[in-house]
Amino acid sequence: MDAKNKNGPLKGLIVIDLTRVLAGPYASMILSDLGARIIKVEPPLGDDSREFSPFVNNQSAYFASLNREKESIKLDLKSEKDKLIFEELVKNADILLENYKPGTMEKLGYGYKSLSKKYPNLIYASCSGFGQTGPWATKPAYDMIVQGMGGLMSVTGHEGQEPVRVGTSIGDITAGLFTTIGILASLIDKNKHGNGQAIDVSMLDCQIAILENAIARYFATGESPPPGGSRHPAIAPFECYRCKDGYIVMACGNNAMFERMCRAINKDELIEDEKFKTNPKRVENVISLKQELENLFVTKPSGFWIEVLEKENIPIGPLNNIEQAVNSEQIKARNMVVNIEDENFNDFYVAGNPIKMSLHNDPKSRQKVPTLDEHRSKLIKEFKIKE
Repeated sequence: MDAKNKNGPLKGLIVIDLTRVLAGPYASMILSDLGARIIKVEPPLGDDSREFSPFVNNQSAYFASLNREKESIKLDLKSEKDKLIFEELVKNADILLENYKPGTMEKLGYGYKSLSKKYPNLIYASCSGFGQTGPWATKPAYDMIVQGMGGLMSVTGHEGQEPVRVGTSIGDITAGLFTTIGILASLIDKNKHGNGQAIDVSMLDCQIAILENAIARYFATGESPPPGGSRHPAIAPFECYRCKDGYIVMACGNNAMFERMCRAINKDELIEDEKFKTNPKRVENVISLKQELENLFVTKPSGFWIEVLEKENIPIGPLNNIEQAVNSEQIKARNMVVNIEDENFNDFYVAGNPIKMSLHNDPKSRQKVPTLDEHRSKLIKEFKIKE
């Protein structure tokens, strides 16, 4: 895609993206969706995720979902020739994004201290497993590792069963999100003070940051909270409930809502039951409450209960699989599934941009997925780089 045709609040910004696989590419994907130009600098064999399944026409759908609309150039940063090309790209960049093991960029001669002397306006974002400091800084990490080490898996799944990983790569994704937030905050800082800065995001730190009430519960009680399945640890009812044909998800966040729910399903006796009179009591007796509700819910299909309870403005919905979710009328209305305009990915869709902005259009498609080194000639010509 011609960078000049991109739209969004970050239009005109150039990002040199050295990242691979998920956390970093997820961050640069968000920046791209917001209008930034992403120049993806890949190692000689390319981003590892080019080999990740599933495949469409021998091309990785995994890679495509994260790297559409980016430009690719293959560079060996240990090669003097390629280093010269890289330095010319950095000279024209606003942001550099990397997710190498801490110390690697310094060994290559491209650590923040070195580059900031040459380019004081450069925003330099590092996203790694454990951060640039601390005793674990140089340890390798993947999503599964930080989910386990960060405590998230200890509160996921059902008590007494084997540990369960969250169904999506939340360790990588949260790191990508926090890296993006750091970059956007640094752009504001740069507008105020004129200089760029280094951003250091750790996947493990991000897992701690999203534990919210689990950390509060530990410091309040002195005990690590156990996994609770689909149940909320501090609100009831707030979980999945079995119906005749499947499950519903329902949440009642206060007493008034609980009372409306009980009356709607003709279970007024639950309102006056001492076990369920207040939210703390309902949490304390949550297993008994679930049994009371499911004994009724299993007598009718999920659609029946959704219709009944939506009339009373109770938060409720079906438990959807991915096919049902992406094809729902709400997701379609919000432009949250978009087509990739790429002959190698005919009729292939990816997630859209959840950030809707009144001053900018929300494109209904994304431009092609770059092949490895596809944009070398174009970039060398544009930036007048001598090979």
